[in-house]
Amino acid sequence: MIKKKHIVLFAFLLFSFGNHLFAQENPDSIALVEDQLENNFYEAVKQRGIENYDKAIVSIQKCIEKEPKNAAFQYELGKNYLSLKNYVDAESAFKKAVELDNKQRWYWNGLYDVYYQTKDYQKSIPIVEKLIEFDPNMKEDLVSLFMNTNQHGKALDLLKDMESKSKLTSTMEFYKLKIQESNNYSKPQKEQLEEAIKKNPKVEQNYIDLIVLYTSFNQEDKAFEVAKQLEKEIPNSDWAHVSLVKFHLNNNDGENASKSMFKILDNDRMDLKIKHRVFNEFLIFAYKNPAYLKDIDKAIPYFDIDREINVAKELAKFFWKKNDLDKTAFYFEKGLKKNPEDVDAMELYLEVLIQKQDYQLVTRRADDYIESFPTQADFYFYSGLGYNQLKEYKKAKNILENGLDFVIENKVLEANFYKQLIISCENLNDNAKKELYNNKLKQLQK
Repeated sequence: MIKKKHIVLFAFLLFSFGNHLFAQENPDSIALVEDQLENNFYEAVKQRGIENYDKAIVSIQKCIEKEPKNAAFQYELGKNYLSLKNYVDAESAFKKAVELDNKQRWYWNGLYDVYYQTKDYQKSIPIVEKLIEFDPNMKEDLVSLFMNTNQHGKALDLLKDMESKSKLTSTMEFYKLKIQESNNYSKPQKEQLEEAIKKNPKVEQNYIDLIVLYTSFNQEDKAFEVAKQLEKEIPNSDWAHVSLVKFHLNNNDGENASKSMFKILDNDRMDLKIKHRVFNEFLIFAYKNPAYLKDIDKAIPYFDIDREINVAKELAKFFWKKNDLDKTAFYFEKGLKKNPEDVDAMELYLEVLIQKQDYQLVTRRADDYIESFPTQADFYFYSGLGYNQLKEYKKAKNILENGLDFVIENKVLEANFYKQLIISCENLNDNAKKELYNNKLKQLQK
């Protein structure tokens, strides 16, 4: 089956060589050539679509014989060589495409793919510099290439240019900190920022960079001094609170620490990793000072945009380690509201309910989960265990026997099923089944 991206490319290529053909002076005399070209190109696209790259190459080479200066054909040839990991011929084909038409981004992209896959980062650099003309977002690739080739000075200059125009992504921020932490750049960077602050005390970005730099060196005291200076010069700056929140926590000033935290959480320019760090520092304080746990609950929605970390779920794990089962269950419930498809969180939540001995809720939740995820064996186990504890042995037996079908290569879970089934059968006086599951358990334990 020809994939969508192949169809799109086909349309592009057909247009490329089609216009060339139709521009001929005597179309009748070239009709046969045109038919051959179209047939060979169709065949090349078809063979590439079903991943017969060798056959695709043969067909596209026939096109090139008729149209040796058609850049689109060279590009298609390069793609097939690249799929076969024949990097030498792929590079040659893409280079010819670029020589014939250097205004097509995709031809340059082909060369970049060759150099990137072969880890020839030095050759990649001029290609990516060209690609930036088509797409400024390729600057991130160029930074990565500078880092891979130890050209940290060029990487830092480019990062500064990018930062002056927009907020850096987390990866770019990481690269910036990594460069600044190195001996070659940290000292002059610090001195430059300090000098810049003296000359222009109302420029917020210099304070921010210096705070981040000191924080990366774990020099919290110096970062706080900069934050205090920032607060004095630019009282409305939220960035001052990055260090102030730590200061307030150290002084056991929960009220002001909370205010600082929410200033940070409210700032859309603040990176999520900074918000997480401040939140975690406040969490440790709030655990020791439970009156401030209400602020933790209030802060959770600020992280709803985070696609990687479910803060409520992580809070549940935190309180589980502290043996606070009530709060653990509470935060697992919050976490599942944010992500109702999180099977891992469901299993952990059920385990907590078992530890709480809340068997009514265990069976209710487990049965709900079974409806949504009917092949998830663990949910049957928790439901069966709960019903056994509630002395509803018939329900337990039916659910456990249904769930056994979904236990695959998990001997621990399978053994737990048999143990619960033995309890159910014993209380139902089903001695035959009890003996059966006893034997299965013994066999498994061997």
